[in-house]
Amino acid sequence: MHVRILPFGVLKDSLGADPFALDLPSGATVADLMVRLGVHAPAVESLGIAVSVNAEYAERNRVLSENDEVGLLPPVSGGAESQSRPDGNVIRLTRQIIDGDDLVRAAKQGEDGAVVVFDGIVRNNSRGRQTLYLDYEAYEEMAVKQMIELAGDAVIEFGVRHVSIIHRLGRLQVGETSVLIIVASAHRAQAYEASRWLIDTLKKTVPIWKKETFVDGAVWADGEPFPAGYAVEGAHGPSA
Repeated sequence: MHVRILPFGVLKDSLGADPFALDLPSGATVADLMVRLGVHAPAVESLGIAVSVNAEYAERNRVLSENDEVGLLPPVSGGAESQSRPDGNVIRLTRQIIDGDDLVRAAKQGEDGAVVVFDGIVRNNSRGRQTLYLDYEAYEEMAVKQMIELAGDAVIEFGVRHVSIIHRLGRLQVGETSVLIIVASAHRAQAYEASRWLIDTLKKTVPIWKKETFVDGAVWADGEPFPAGYAVEGAHGPSA
């Protein structure tokens, strides 16, 4: 049985930047795959990574099938252009500069009493080192799915009317917007709460990574740990 492996973020340093095929016995699980990869890249087991199968998070006991696409996802650091969705939310991955003013104007409606905007920008330093630029990459198909789900969940959970989530990919310079989240609601409290939940959850679950280039070198940014139930333990870890 052949599966296609897609490494992302820091895993490219140990497994290579390009997707590759792996031969596994019939009936092999995600856990079996981790054991197999551990033979070639022991560091994989210690990173607290998550695994996706066909662009969906998968547990370690998931049985793999012929031609499955398996993503190896290190903790995320928090594209394809999308349009306004039938539910009214706007979800987008873009390599273009984000125009926040236009997006905020488009989000407002007469029934809204508040619009809360989170504008994440590239700062000029990190961990005491001067930043030159950032490079963002994503598992794009899966990232869009996760962002759509987050927006829908926020509308239901917090009772807001509209959510926009726009995230940059590619190279970003200091001062540019990396992620813009807009929440429109009849009431400010729900808008504030939804905005905070959206950025915090996005940073932990949406497969987007950043590489920081400094004046004295470059490094993949440490991601936040995956929420419980997302990370796949290594070959010797506990069962899910």
